[in-house]
Amino acid sequence: MQQPWWKDSVIYQIYPRSFMDSNGDGIGDLPGIISRLDYIQQLGVDVVWLSPIYKSPNDDMGYDISDYRDIMDEFGTLADWEALRDGLHQRGIKLVMDLVVNHTSDAHPWFRESRKSRDNPYRDFYIWRPGRDGREPNNWRSFFGGSAWEYDELTGEYYLHLFSRRQPDLNWENPQVRREIYDMMRWWLDRGVNGFRMDVITMISKVEGLPDAPVVTDEPYQWGGDYFIHGPRMMEFLQEMRAEVLAHYDALTIGEAVAATPAHAIELTDREHGPLDMLIHFEHMALDHDPGGPAGYGWRPWNLAELKEVTTRWQEALAERGWNSQYFSNHDQPRQVSRFGDDGRYRVESAKLLGTFLHMLHGTPFIYQGEEIGMTNVAFDSIDAYRDIETINHYRLMLEDGVSPEEAMALVHKRSRDNARTPMQWDASPHGGFTTGNPWIGVNPNYREINVEQALTDPNSIFYYYRELIRLRKENPVIIDGRYKLTLADPPEIYAFTRTLGDDRLLVILNFSSNQPVFNLPEEVPAEEGELLIANYAVEEGVDFREFPLRPWEARVYRLAPPG
Repeated sequence: MQQPWWKDSVIYQIYPRSFMDSNGDGIGDLPGIISRLDYIQQLGVDVVWLSPIYKSPNDDMGYDISDYRDIMDEFGTLADWEALRDGLHQRGIKLVMDLVVNHTSDAHPWFRESRKSRDNPYRDFYIWRPGRDGREPNNWRSFFGGSAWEYDELTGEYYLHLFSRRQPDLNWENPQVRREIYDMMRWWLDRGVNGFRMDVITMISKVEGLPDAPVVTDEPYQWGGDYFIHGPRMMEFLQEMRAEVLAHYDALTIGEAVAATPAHAIELTDREHGPLDMLIHFEHMALDHDPGGPAGYGWRPWNLAELKEVTTRWQEALAERGWNSQYFSNHDQPRQVSRFGDDGRYRVESAKLLGTFLHMLHGTPFIYQGEEIGMTNVAFDSIDAYRDIETINHYRLMLEDGVSPEEAMALVHKRSRDNARTPMQWDASPHGGFTTGNPWIGVNPNYREINVEQALTDPNSIFYYYRELIRLRKENPVIIDGRYKLTLADPPEIYAFTRTLGDDRLLVILNFSSNQPVFNLPEEVPAEEGELLIANYAVEEGVDFREFPLRPWEARVYRLAPPG
């Protein structure tokens, strides 16, 4: 079977609001992205994934869409989008758009009609229910805190919103809703979009009757994911979407799959029968999450043993069937070098190590804007400096739970999605060269030291290291198709694994610490010779690769000579 084009691709995610502002209004836009296409091409990526750019009131930064077939005024026009599409395609880069169809904005014409009366033709486009004993129809908690239901006085019923109250959930049980969505997808594909990243796509089917979630905390609203994630008709809907739309285009599909297991991943992305090409799972993103913390927003230190276990389980399960996305950061996650690395003394070394890890795994690497220059979390002094609705809601709920403002802000600094949404740091000029105006959110103060201009002038920068990782992926099929095998249980700071395709073997050695443990080649990996492919420190020639002390956050990849 012919290898699909996306398997050997590297995907670069752009968050348009924070990438580049072309007109001085403080908001990133499409002409701004166009002005930086040569930079993206220089990095060597194959695909750009664009976070939502559709018409939106911006209650949740564009994930609340009011018109699927037009561009947000702040970002530009459809003509600007066409120029961006053409600029990418001329450089050999494909374009993936966000598909947000679990919910719309409450400003969408469908919802405005739906609210007018209980017998409106659009009423059944959304999930409306009468109250129960003077309260919400059930006890589900929204992802952003509080009830997942909003009362509407006009018709005296509640509508479901798994996210913001301004993001009502669509009713996928209604065939007309599905037809409208499929028609919209064809509209974009016919205009040259090369695929979709599908936002929370595994939530489109809800359990019939919408039952209460089990009560496991003393809070008024409970986690109801068992009733709206991987629901009973999800696969039916996605298979229908593939048959009606996607089977007729050479389009990449990436499903965001909350609470997915490897079994879900195989079902969804199996090459022969799965409706999607790859998915984004979250199990490794939960390693530092303490669900028992304040307002469900707690944090705990992650540990390498758990990362090894989660990664290995997914690598082994999807080795023959299915396909995965490899990422540590995106628009919904804190900056990876601050979360999984060392954003202080060893920022550069640990950023390169994390890149090595992700790009050497089986699956498609994702690079989130700024990751390639080692951008870090930000720690704004006041909650007033934050713009993310999830962050602001959880801060308020923490204070209501009696958490001190200091403790609440400490958690915000670690967990806020705005860590990833501060503007791209292009140079050392005011606002990091992102805008000539006042940025919509503050620029990280370290932009004078961490920026693209600095990275491009330093041959040892993270940027050039990432470019080398991308080149190695294109030139070595073992990185794409090789079998993963975890090795070396000790020392606990070291993560080592092999990738094998026929006689081609790679050995990846990663020191996830500021310590200096000694690496010893285990007996189950026989090799007399090793060719160094990439390393984040200078390595002297002739050093025995089978036993050596690792420097803080050191990463090395060797090609091993065939045994015997």
